[in-house]
Amino acid sequence: MHDQIPPVIASPADLLARIPGQLHITRPDYIVYVPEVTAEAATDTGNEHFLVFDGPNDTLMAVWTQSSMECYSPDLPRDQHIAVATSADHGQTWTRPRIIAGPRHAGDGEMASWAYPLVSASGRVYVLYNQHIGLADTFFHHTGWVDGIYSDDGGANWSPPRRVPVERSIHDNPDPSVPPNMLCWQKPLRLGADGRYLAGFTRWSSFAAIPWDGKDWRAADARVEFMRFDNLDDDPEPDALRISWFAANEDALTVPFPGRPEVSACQEPTLVALPDGRLFCTMRTAAGSPFYSVSADRGETWTTPRQLLCRDGGEPLLHPLSPCPMYDLGGNEAASGHYALFFHNHDGHIGRWGPTDTSHHRRPIYLAAGRFAEGAEQPIRFDEPRLFMDHDGVGLGLPGTPGRRDMALYASLTVVDGAPVLWYPERKFFLLGRRVT
Repeated sequence: MHDQIPPVIASPADLLARIPGQLHITRPDYIVYVPEVTAEAATDTGNEHFLVFDGPNDTLMAVWTQSSMECYSPDLPRDQHIAVATSADHGQTWTRPRIIAGPRHAGDGEMASWAYPLVSASGRVYVLYNQHIGLADTFFHHTGWVDGIYSDDGGANWSPPRRVPVERSIHDNPDPSVPPNMLCWQKPLRLGADGRYLAGFTRWSSFAAIPWDGKDWRAADARVEFMRFDNLDDDPEPDALRISWFAANEDALTVPFPGRPEVSACQEPTLVALPDGRLFCTMRTAAGSPFYSVSADRGETWTTPRQLLCRDGGEPLLHPLSPCPMYDLGGNEAASGHYALFFHNHDGHIGRWGPTDTSHHRRPIYLAAGRFAEGAEQPIRFDEPRLFMDHDGVGLGLPGTPGRRDMALYASLTVVDGAPVLWYPERKFFLLGRRVT
């Protein structure tokens, strides 16, 4: 089944005909958004970086990047924008998505991408995102300044955007007028000790700093860093946010690309808190497995990344260069000692596909339950992986294209009515939720 190549979708009617049979194939418990696939809503068939979070007044809120399709090349429609929706009934129904940054259609302004939320103690909801300015320093949809907006009424109204101060890196373009290439793909973690938010992010190195040969995209240099928001609970304007930067420059977390040790392929960190007060970070790599690092000082310094094993002395967990989020099953601020790692359970070799075949090997999704292992070198021990979900290989996306068929898990997790729920963009098309039991 993993070798199936779906046919080209010829028209909106053809795509709409596929939706009823595909919507429930991963057995979702919640349906947040189904693309409308109309002439007006033609830019709603790409939905990714889907972050659901607890908003003010017992609401759930969701923010994500929406488009006709992921704009990784300047030749594609430049219509990535930030959408938001809310639920007042614990995820059973959701408002119609609203665009809060970026263009609805290509040509209506520069695109906005990769938003992530932070909620202050007063209930002010901040959304920070990558604001494109029309140029690419690495891949087209990576380069941009960090802009921020906020809402004081649960998402009904939003402030004008302001530029968030960002510390430059030795891995950025030496021209200070060129924006960095920073992607924060998960919700920042609220630190229990003092309440400040900590976020891990990928900094893709400028091709002017570390050249790329233009062949295998996985060999473009990328490193993991961290930022802590120090005054968010004072409700500052976005341009007055005070941010501390950790694991920066020479201290950034790196994992060598196979056969090219001078290049790092270390990306997309997820953070969880451990019961002993430390932090645990997992990252995707090109080494055939996720890697992990541990911080004993609330994220200011980190251990050298190591291959993620099922347990000390055990077998490595296998995974290609694809999202592999890990969550605390007690929610974003918990340190419950119980975790869930979502990964593919293969190193990129599946069927006739190999590690470079990104659109084919990013499935299925397995779940490995993890538990805190006190005194162990790797402080989380994982049970035997279990198949969590898959689909039948049909591609969904913009009419006239094959559409996405991979299960790139740009996901998030919240606790709803006492149960953890994985919120996921299925084939970067449907936006769904499924309980983790």
